[in-house]
Amino acid sequence: MSASAEALARLGPQWGLPFAGLLLSIALLPLLRPHLWHRHFGKIALAWAAAFVVPHAFQQGAAASAGLLLHTLLEEFLPFIILVTALFTTAGGIYLRGNLHGSPGTNVALLAIGALLASVMGTTGASMLMIRPLIRANDNRRHQAHVLVFFIFIVSNAGGALTPLGDPPLFLGFLQGVDFFWTLRHLWPHTLFLVGSLLALFWLIDSYWYRREGVLPQDPTPDDHGFGIEGGLNVALLAVVMVLVLISGLWKTDAGLHLGGQWLAAPALLRDLGLLAVIVCSVQLTPLTLRSQNQFSWAPMQEVAKLFAAIFVTMLPVLAMLKAGPAGAFHAVAAAVSGEQGQALPWAYFWLSGLLSSFLDNAPTYLVFFNLAGGDAASLMGPLASTLAAISAGSVFMGANSYIGNAPNFMVKAIAEERGVRMPSFFGYMAWSSAVLIPLFLLMTLFFFV
Repeated sequence: MSASAEALARLGPQWGLPFAGLLLSIALLPLLRPHLWHRHFGKIALAWAAAFVVPHAFQQGAAASAGLLLHTLLEEFLPFIILVTALFTTAGGIYLRGNLHGSPGTNVALLAIGALLASVMGTTGASMLMIRPLIRANDNRRHQAHVLVFFIFIVSNAGGALTPLGDPPLFLGFLQGVDFFWTLRHLWPHTLFLVGSLLALFWLIDSYWYRREGVLPQDPTPDDHGFGIEGGLNVALLAVVMVLVLISGLWKTDAGLHLGGQWLAAPALLRDLGLLAVIVCSVQLTPLTLRSQNQFSWAPMQEVAKLFAAIFVTMLPVLAMLKAGPAGAFHAVAAAVSGEQGQALPWAYFWLSGLLSSFLDNAPTYLVFFNLAGGDAASLMGPLASTLAAISAGSVFMGANSYIGNAPNFMVKAIAEERGVRMPSFFGYMAWSSAVLIPLFLLMTLFFFV
């Protein structure tokens, strides 16, 4: 642990208040003061980030705070936002022509396809590719919000559990030495159970609303040109994104460069530069008419970038105190995942990594519990395989518990609202996740982690 990280780990729990304030702002202000939030959410997020940075600079010195922010920017936030932007841009340049009829059977098929794609192109890529056809298929339905909620559950989260390309936590595990196909071999029963259960529940709920309300008399987006795919260039660019991410994990080298006192490894640096090139190519070469047909807008990406920049900054002391384990302010978390003899408790790792991933970024949360379990990939893939499976499942699956648990959740919400779908509030969404997901997670605990 670096000196700055050690200093953060020694802070008291009160330093987590800016993070808590930011979460409450995201949860309450769109409900209580929607006009204020939609006009000034970037400034509000910045204010909460400053509520951590300014006192930290007074206590630790401006140089220490600047170094901490630069480290977060270069090694955590920028790689995250560049990857998400590349997936958002390329997927937004692929137009699935035609308008399916949003019946329960069709919706289940679209959700299942999205779940399969999520482990191949990532939850963000699959979400951005499938969300617009799904909205278009259901835009003549009177009740649409439940379709988008289950889309977040299945495509934006659960479907990404089978490969390191699927979700950022698993990619970090891959970088730590976890075999590329380990998650496929060990998490397929968990994923099959969760996705299968969610699809069955969705079919029941969607069938009820479909029978009760039917459809509007006129479809806002009639099918005039038949089915097909436009934007083939972006399909190829999406494949380039996946290759760049995979190579950055497989390429082992000591090469790199120093920037502002931070070490940038060559594989990560070339990956991010390649992803920026992909973004530029997609923007420059995709016809504007195609993006217009897709009703593409940068607003969802801007919202994610502003809010997650503040989240990354304000969660710094929280994650550092968690990483400190028994020596940190949250020592109770380290104690809760171990039995009386010091043995790892998979069910505790599943729930604690999952509950924290519901509100913290699930990628660094995965690393916290990966390190709490010993941090040795060979041991975690072997004798402690059930513990690693619990950490992986908790971090990926429970990212669906709130809008901020995983970046695609917020992006789907923003795109849906921009298209006129009235999505549940922060707590309204959590009412859905509590009613649907928590019982399934309890069953998973009994089946897989006890």
